[in-house]
Amino acid sequence: MYDVVIIGAGVTGCAVARELSRYDLKICVVERAEDVCCGTSKANSAIIHAGYDAVVGSLKAKLNVEGNEMMDDLARDLDFPFRRNGSLVVMFEGDDRAKLEELLERGKKNGVKELRIVEKEELHKMEPNLADDAVAALYAPTAGIVCPFNMTIAFAENAYANGVEFRLNTEVKNIKKQDGGYTVEAVKHEAFEAEESVVLQTRTVINAAGAYSDVIHNMVSADKHTIKPRRGCYFLLDKSAGTFVDKTIFTLPNEMGKGILTAPTVHGNLLVGPDAADVDLRDGVNTTAWELDKVRASACRNLKNPPLKSVITSFAGIRAHEENGDFIIEECPDAEYFFDCAGIESPGLSASPAIGRMVAEMVSKKLAVAKKENFIATRQGILNPNKLSLEERNELIRKNPAYGNIICRCEMITEGEIIDAIKRPLGARSLDGVKRRTRAGMGRCQAGFCSPRTMEIISRECGIPLYKVTKSGGSSALIPNETLNDKYVIG
Repeated sequence: MYDVVIIGAGVTGCAVARELSRYDLKICVVERAEDVCCGTSKANSAIIHAGYDAVVGSLKAKLNVEGNEMMDDLARDLDFPFRRNGSLVVMFEGDDRAKLEELLERGKKNGVKELRIVEKEELHKMEPNLADDAVAALYAPTAGIVCPFNMTIAFAENAYANGVEFRLNTEVKNIKKQDGGYTVEAVKHEAFEAEESVVLQTRTVINAAGAYSDVIHNMVSADKHTIKPRRGCYFLLDKSAGTFVDKTIFTLPNEMGKGILTAPTVHGNLLVGPDAADVDLRDGVNTTAWELDKVRASACRNLKNPPLKSVITSFAGIRAHEENGDFIIEECPDAEYFFDCAGIESPGLSASPAIGRMVAEMVSKKLAVAKKENFIATRQGILNPNKLSLEERNELIRKNPAYGNIICRCEMITEGEIIDAIKRPLGARSLDGVKRRTRAGMGRCQAGFCSPRTMEIISRECGIPLYKVTKSGGSSALIPNETLNDKYVIG
């Protein structure tokens, strides 16, 4: 019997789990994918928004600003990369300046600090690669960039350290109301294993299922929700293009969102995107030529000679758009002890710390529980040898030679880092799991060189044959024929 079952291990579910782990509760996170951070949280703009865009008085506005203000302390305590690079909403010749002024006033009412409009001369000194007809911009110094993988994994690992249980590869099929709480019926479907029925009893359910949050909500409520999946496509550019802009560059927003942006990443790449297209598939993360053409055209319109020849990959993410336009964070009116975190689209990443705090306060009050005295507030990430001095690195290699064995040449990731990613709490079990934790495979060759060696390490450290090593769980094995495995040798 759990006190709380959280459905969904994206950034919202993991932030809620971390905040609730401050309390004396028995908590379980249920996730249909093979790892945390496998949905919207792994494919987004990696932006911490300042908070000027959301409607005044909305949850999006309130929680965006609160979440932004929490980021510095969280990045320090949980050891994930974050930088306040600032953002610019750029107005070009022919645009309506009144819209820029409106954003400024809205941002001030939302409580965003240090907002101001910069004019053409100052703007082009800030960003020399903007198109010549950029005439003004709303400058938000408090905006930032973050690694969404590291942030989500940090929340999850810290929650785990504080006693939260995680059930991965476990898909919720039904929820039944009963005296004293809920019965959550699920199916566990690990790769290469037979499906297994899972039944969980809980006093409270928290719905943080992202693009599937309406499906989960509609299992218990007569007041139905509808999530419309909205896909956005991106280009990721090589680190050689990473300094093309310093600020996050937006154009004036429209009815589909904040528009196509250009931004540096905390890892030194350049990101361009996303477009916005409503789609039918909740997992429809394939890119299309016409959507990427829109992204390319926008970059060429807004920037002088954008370095699009340096693209190393493209990808797409799904946003959980809800028709009312705001986050839904509440106890369900006709299902007591069932709490929704639904419609968490942009600025959901920015707001996630504040969402976690808000939901934890609601649930702890409902359950009348007190905070623990032994809450662990900090977490140490994977050691990055590239940040050590030469003397420190040599000493590390002397103690553990695995840190002297480079596996991913593009990102200079060592065997020691990959082993750490596998062995740590909620450790990686797939190539993508290793990639999100270490960046092995995220460089210029996009895993063309390092995948076989990484597979070998996963096989060895997890005690599984190579044919059971997958790219991303499920049916994504790279060596599909079991009979070939005995003959397959890496090296």
